[in-house]
Amino acid sequence: MNAETGSGRPTAGATRIEGGAAPAGTRESATDEPLDQKAAPAVPAPADPWLVCHCKPRCEKKFAELMRAQRFEHYLPLIGSERRYGTRIKRFSKPLFPGYVFAQVPRERKALIYQQDLLARAIEVEDTVRLLAQLADIKALIASGLDFRLTPQLAKGHRVRIISGPLKGVEGQVEDPHNPRGGVLLSVDVLQQGLLVPIPAVDLKVLP
Repeated sequence: MNAETGSGRPTAGATRIEGGAAPAGTRESATDEPLDQKAAPAVPAPADPWLVCHCKPRCEKKFAELMRAQRFEHYLPLIGSERRYGTRIKRFSKPLFPGYVFAQVPRERKALIYQQDLLARAIEVEDTVRLLAQLADIKALIASGLDFRLTPQLAKGHRVRIISGPLKGVEGQVEDPHNPRGGVLLSVDVLQQGLLVPIPAVDLKVLP
């Protein structure tokens, strides 16, 4: 799970990095400040699987609270953000990966994660060692105080939509993800030709 680094402090409206990097139970604060990301007590056996839990819209924090209440090991990476409303600045926390919480759930208790209708689906992770190593990297990055932005991992042939800039909304196909100038191929099928446009990965959304 890679993140693009930047320099300097974020301005109003931009993502800020918050401290705290341990597997997290979460709680909403009265001031809407970044949520507590300290480790919650966990009791599952090592053989219990880790799940990528795809939550329903805006349910990530509630689902993480459910995991904390059930004493399931889990991690909801949170980052700080701020918005300006006239002369006021509102600071709040938001999920680094919108819609997703990572959790280790005993198989015999898996039904509990669906009890509050917060979850769309849960996918069991095949390579747990790799996942935990990547989550450790994410925790270290958040704790470092460095600025970063989320960027998709692209592969040749991926269908993508451009999400910012003058070509916002245009769809195409990734041609060469390893070449910064490889860009996105916009097809003209009737002519059997294409237009190759260099687009930064952060300006692309991978389509299903």
